[in-house]
Amino acid sequence: MKSIPVGITLPQGWLDEFPNDNPHQQFLFSKNVALAAEKTGYDAGYVYDHFVPHPSDNRKGTFFEAYTLLSAIAGVTTKLRIGQVVTCNSYRQPSLLAKMTSTLDAISNGRLEFGIGAGWFEYEYDSYGFKFESPLSRIEQLDESITIIKKMWKNEKSTFKGRHYGIKNAICNPKPVQKPHPPIMVGGAGNKLMEVVAKHATRYNHPFGTPEILEEKMNLLKSKCKLIKRDYDEIENSVLLRVLVGRDKDQVKDIISKLKNKNESIAEFVIRSKDSIALGTPDEVSSYLERYVKIGITYFIVNFIGLSNLEMLSLFAKKVRPSLK
Repeated sequence: MKSIPVGITLPQGWLDEFPNDNPHQQFLFSKNVALAAEKTGYDAGYVYDHFVPHPSDNRKGTFFEAYTLLSAIAGVTTKLRIGQVVTCNSYRQPSLLAKMTSTLDAISNGRLEFGIGAGWFEYEYDSYGFKFESPLSRIEQLDESITIIKKMWKNEKSTFKGRHYGIKNAICNPKPVQKPHPPIMVGGAGNKLMEVVAKHATRYNHPFGTPEILEEKMNLLKSKCKLIKRDYDEIENSVLLRVLVGRDKDQVKDIISKLKNKNESIAEFVIRSKDSIALGTPDEVSSYLERYVKIGITYFIVNFIGLSNLEMLSLFAKKVRPSLK
């Protein structure tokens, strides 16, 4: 039986994961992680679509813009698929996003995993000058945006007039390499968002959460698919989880100690998030992830914590991944 696909998040600055403060060296670290992931057999490399690091006391740190970083990674890899967890719809007009993603699919020769969501990081909206609409409006915008993007990926010219967006005879060349179009992974939570997932997604990405919470979301998605007469089995279910794995308990303790020495607040944030981190030896991490396999998760996106070198990538690939079937 083939192992479940596993993608990883590439170092970007979200949780102060860079080994030094030199911006170019930081990029080279991210690039080397992508190359190592490709060599080790991971299926995809993902980036977060944000502008500043997440912890409030570290927002002056480096954070690489998603699509710029992915374009660079596409140019140095040949097999690793590339995507977002997930694109914030509010940050770009859908017509521009259609153009950017079709170009990225061409650059990568059909390796784009298009992830998109309604957006949530209010601090970022305010600081960068984006209007933070109500949750309902942002989900309506997401629905219209995906509709426009799919039209522009497919049609010679596209016209659409919605409540939030409109295009007129919009041309999008090159078209994506993947047919009928790149995978569409919608991320987020909530009743209304599930309607968008049921309508558009080829994969639903669950951002963290326990298996019990995810199972509730999957049942909600099933009901939304039934309402519009879509086959639920057409949609993959993936989960984004943090992982800290060491050869043995002593190495796990050593990694945590180094995290605390580098940035104690981030270390505490990570360790405190027990419901969304697989932490421990390979056997312990495997047991944690197998709980998600049992409820029907068929794709993992792993955010490695404490990845100061590339040993953790190899350890997970050799000792954990084979158990995910």
